Amino acid sequence: MSLTHLPVELDVDGPSSPPRANGELVFAEPWESRAFGLTVALYQDGLFSWDDFKDRLIAAIARWEAAHPDGDGYRYYACWLEALQTLLDDQQLLPEDDIRRRAAELAQRPAGHDEHGHDHAHGHDHGP
Repeated sequence: MSLTHLPVELDVDGPSSPPRANGELVFAEPWESRAFGLTVALYQDGLFSWDDFKDRLIAAIARWEAAHPDGDGYRYYACWLEALQTLLDDQQLLPEDDIRRRAAELAQRPAGHDEHGHDHAHGHDHGP
């Protein structure tokens, strides 16, 4: 994803700096880019300030670091998603129970399924 077309200025270094390779954002899994895009879209729609999100992201990373002093298993976008969920809940944009319920539903879906019920890995459409 090109950083030159983003409506926000991302930190280059520091605790809230996203993973990059050759100056481009790096996402290890599709959900990470979706969480990133959703956050930017909600910001663009004026639902929150970028500083409000960034403060929660830094806090989420600090909580993770405190719970994992060895640093093993760090997932930047897990902290990103936690920050978004906290922000949505704090501003009562979406109740946390609804977020957790929907996240659990999505987690139960088999790998390779998109939001329309298509199985891309096998070319099957399982329908809604």
